[in-house]
Formats: sequence, structure tokens, C-alpha cells
Amino acid sequence: MAPASRIADLRQAGNEQFRNGQYSQAAALYGRALELLEAAGDANAEERSVLFSNRAACYLKDGNCSLCIKDCSEALDLVPFGIKPLLRRAAAYEALERYHLAYVDYKTVLQVDITVQAAHDGVNRMTKALLEKDGLQWRQKLPPIPSVPVSAQRRWEPPSGSQEATTRSNENNTAGTKQVPTAATMDRANVLKLEGNEFVKKGNYKKAVEKYTESLKLHKLEGATYTNRALCYLNMKQYKEAIQDCSEALKMDPKNVKAFYRRAQAYKELKDYRSSKADINSLLKIEPKNSAAQKLLQELNC
Repeated sequence: MAPASRIADLRQAGNEQFRNGQYSQAAALYGRALELLEAAGDANAEERSVLFSNRAACYLKDGNCSLCIKDCSEALDLVPFGIKPLLRRAAAYEALERYHLAYVDYKTVLQVDITVQAAHDGVNRMTKALLEKDGLQWRQKLPPIPSVPVSAQRRWEPPSGSQEATTRSNENNTAGTKQVPTAATMDRANVLKLEGNEFVKKGNYKKAVEKYTESLKLHKLEGATYTNRALCYLNMKQYKEAIQDCSEALKMDPKNVKAFYRRAQAYKELKDYRSSKADINSLLKIEPKNSAAQKLLQELNC
């Protein structure tokens, strides 16, 4: 067997070098650990997968996307559907403008864990890039998206003790566990959101709300769709609806700056100045130099 303590030391040293921004040195340390594992005939797939993924992160930081892709693929061959190597490979593909392959990896991540915001953001970027590159037929040019087995999927669960958690538990007792939306469903939800964005740009907020609402019926865990719809409601002077959507977004991300700001705007219009100030103060704790929030707070203090 490989000297486990030596390999652990090399991995830890690599982690330290990575945190210090010494990516080449970190990559070399991870590589040495891999050499020791292979020389000793150690078949520990998980350990080797982590080391390949860590070294891939170094290559990505140094801009060596080809080596990053190679190491991520090695990691995924050892342990399929690992989130970190999938995300790192997707980022490398994206940097190389290989958008079709990046899209597939981002979508695969969402099959594993639908709550990974980096994957949602990546899908949004790739969808826009592919629409510009290939037009409305872009999906037809995609390579197959792997089907992630249920055993590799992570179910989203609300925070323990929350009202939603209690509701979910009651639902599960009678109807069984709800399934994660399929890749096709999330893809359709994303397209609807992007169509809503286009209507916002044109000032057609009513039509945008329709698109966002359709999107949320398919994929309820997309905070950006709630804040986008809240923006429309603000422009349509439907302030209570805007507050509700911002509150939903904040349940998913308690540091969502847009949700705090737009809810503060809605409270202000409803003359609930105390709640408006509370939201702005919460926002400024997250982004102390947010000029729009500072301006709104000045208006509220006048």
C-alpha cells in the first residue's frame, strides 16, 4: 500500500499552496501524491479522483484549460458525476469557447444537485452564447446529456425546522419524495426565463411576468426568476406581489442583494418605511459600498 501519511501530507501541502495562490507548486504536489499512489498500486478511486480534481483546479487558475479538462475527465472516470470536476471542466470548456460541451457539464451538475448556483449561472451564460452562435436550433447541435442515476442525485431539502420543511415532510408521508426536475424541464424553464428577460428589455413587463411565471411552474428553485419578476411587478406598481417574490428569493439565498433592494423599493412605495430601511440596512451589511442602496437610504431618512 502507498504510504498514506505521506500522501496526506502532500495533499495538505498542495491545499496550502493553492490557498496562497501558488498554483504551479500546488499542482506539482498533487502530482507527486498521484505518483505515489500509482507506484504503490493503490486503487483508491476516491482519493485519486480528488487529487486529479484538485490539480485540475490549479491548471484552471493558471489558464491551462486543456490540462484542466484532461484531469477532470480522469477524476470523473474514477468517480462519475463529481460536482467539482464537472464544474471545473465546464469552466475550462467555457474559457475555450467550447460552449456545447460546457453546457452539457453544467446541466449534468444540476441533475446531481439542483441547488448549485454556479451551474445555473453557467447554463444561463451558455444558453445565451449558443443562441447567439447557432440561433434557435442550438439544442439540435448539443451532444447527449448524460442521465445521472438516482443514486448519484442529491435531493434539495429546505432548512430543518422551517415551515416549508414541515410541509415537505407531511407531503412526503402521503405522496412520496418529489423528484428533481429533469434536464429537459430545467432547460425549458431557463428558456422561458430568458424570453422574459427579452420582454423586460423592451419594457413589456406584463408579458415578461407571464414568461417568468411559466418558468417558475417548471423550476421553483431559481431565485433570479423571482427577483426578475419582482422588478416587473415594481414597474407595474404591484408592490405586494414584488415583496412576495423577493421574500421567496431570500428564502433560497439570504444574501440576495437584488431581492433586498427591490423589496425595500416596494416597501417604500407602500409607505412601510421601517421595513424598507431594515432591508436596505441588511443589504449594506452585505455590500457596504452599494451606491443605489445608500441613495435609497438617504431618501428614506429625509
